[in-house]
This record gives sequence, structure tokens and C-alpha cells, in this order.
Amino acid sequence: MNPRYRYAGLFALVALALFIKIFSFFPAAVERYYSNGAYPVISRGLRWLFGWIPFSIGDIIYALVAIWLIRVLYKVIRAVVQKRITNSFLLRVGVRGMTVWLCIYIIFNLNWGLNYNRLGIAQQAGLSVTPYQTQEVDTLVITLINRMNGLRAASVAERNPLHHKKTLFKSSFKAYQDPSGEVPFLKYGGQSVKPSIYSYLGNYLGFTGYYNPFTGEAQVNTTVPVFVQPFTTCHEIGHQMGYAKENEANMAGFLVAKHSSSAAFRYSSYFDLYLYAMRDLYLRDSVRSQILSKRLSPAVRADLVELREFNNRHVGLLEPFIRILYAQFLKANQQPGGMMSYNQVVALVIAYTRKYGLEKV
Repeated sequence: MNPRYRYAGLFALVALALFIKIFSFFPAAVERYYSNGAYPVISRGLRWLFGWIPFSIGDIIYALVAIWLIRVLYKVIRAVVQKRITNSFLLRVGVRGMTVWLCIYIIFNLNWGLNYNRLGIAQQAGLSVTPYQTQEVDTLVITLINRMNGLRAASVAERNPLHHKKTLFKSSFKAYQDPSGEVPFLKYGGQSVKPSIYSYLGNYLGFTGYYNPFTGEAQVNTTVPVFVQPFTTCHEIGHQMGYAKENEANMAGFLVAKHSSSAAFRYSSYFDLYLYAMRDLYLRDSVRSQILSKRLSPAVRADLVELREFNNRHVGLLEPFIRILYAQFLKANQQPGGMMSYNQVVALVIAYTRKYGLEKV
């Protein structure tokens, strides 16, 4: 290729990436023109394109990319060993690397990533998210304990069908088809939720689900305890709907799952939110958190023990490293709390209870 055209293409990519970055500085514009304008069309198109395929195309793409990266690394190492590193070689590698990085950046943001910069679910639901008091967390934890204790028996009766992935995903899709009156904007169309090809690996890397912004597929780790899978699935669908930040995907998943007609889904939503709220309370008042934990029924405590034992059996050497990398990714995408961004759903739920009352939780 003529170097002039090669560099012209590179400059065009730089200009487009720069435009996207500048646009991201205006959340109201992102919300109006992207999150509620272009993105629903893009995401629905991706779900239509890949949703009918029973396995994850995104997971296969990730595997191919990994193979390609290994091949590139091999070529670079061979060039170093053979002493073929020249200025022209470094320039070619640099231009190609920059081109690939810019293409990924542009596709990532146009397909989904700009949602990190939107006004978000609090604005849509009319919630005022402000600092909250320990007493509010305390009250929320008590409410969640009461909900779990009351739902646990009914949820167990509905767990066996959820071992079938199609049932789990169809039930999650159904929950988003009829959201509660407070959040009509959470209605979802075009199903594209799939079991992760890397579920067993995910147990050792510490993930229960993820969203692929390049294919629009939501992947769920279906090897974890079944009672956490409904909320995980609803969380990943929340990402599909354009809630890129983890606390917002948690909020979307919670609001839909707790409104579901399925006791297993409602229990799963309360169980997950309890983990976040109790962690928050423990950091504020560890003695009080221990007192409240004793209010859990023996059956709910058994679920907590099962989840803890599952995680302990799947401690991977790479998990801390993966968490550090992912935390940095979150911080680079408008989530300065890193991994604690998930926990910030507590602030959203408390704002929700201030507006609608605890009876709506």
C-alpha cells in the first residue's frame, strides 16, 4: 500500500476517535443522540444478527484474537532474535498497532462504549442519588433479609428448571418484557443471551457473566450456583440495554428481577443486593452487620455457605491479576471506584426507596 494512503487512513481514524472522545464529554448529548438514539438501533441490529446462533460468536472471536496476538508476539520475538529490528520495521509495527487500536476503540465506542458517558438510569428514573446514612443501609439490609427469608422456600421449588439454560434465558427475557410501572424504559426486545464457552475458566478468573460489545451478545457463566444465575442474566441484559456502568447494570437487573413473577428471580435479586448492602454496612458498622446477619434463616445461610464454598473451590492464581486489570478498565471508563463500582448500586436503591418507599423493594 502506498504510505501516503496508509497514513491518510490512520489520520482519518485519529480524527474519528478524537471526535468520539470530545462527544463523550457531553453526557446530555450522549443520552439523547446515542443512548436513546443510535444505540437502540445498533444493539437491536446486533441481537438480530447474532441472537439466533445457539453459541457465542463473541467468545469465538476472543479466541481468534488471542491466537492472533500470540502469532504477532511470536513474529516480534523472532525478528528480535534474527536481528531484523530496523527503523522501518518499528515504524510498520507502530502504524499497524496504532491502526488496530484505533479501530477497536472506534468500534467499541460506537457499538456500546459511549454508554459509559450517558446520564444514566438515575436520570431516567428521576432518582436523586445523594450521600446516604448508615441507618438507611441498615434499614435496607433488614428489608432484604425479610424478603429472602420469605421467598427462599418458594424459590427452591423453581430452581431445577433454571438448570436448563434456555429456560433461564427465556425467563430473563420475559422479565424484561414487562418491567414495573416505575421503570417502563427497561422494556427489552431481541434476545441474545448465551452460556459462556469459558464458564469453567471463569470460575477461576472470578467472573459470572460479561457483555460483548462487538457482537451484542450477553454471556452468562452457567456453572455457578443456580440461585445467583437469574440476577446475573438480568445484569448482563442491563448491559445490552445500554447501561455500561456496573452499578447501573446492577440496578436495571435488580428492578426487573425483583418485579418478576418468578420467586427464584426475586430471591436472586434480593440475594445479590444483600451481598452489596451488607458489605457496605460492614464497612460502616461491622458489629451491627454481624447482629443483622443472624436474622437470616438457616436456609438462606445455607445458600451463602454454598456460594462461599464454591468460590473457595475455584480460587485461581490469575484471578487477582485479572481483577486488577478489570478495575483499571472500569476506572478508565468513568467508574473511579474500580471493582467497588458494583457496590454503588446501594446508593441507587436507597434513592429509589426514598422516592417510592421500602414497600417497592
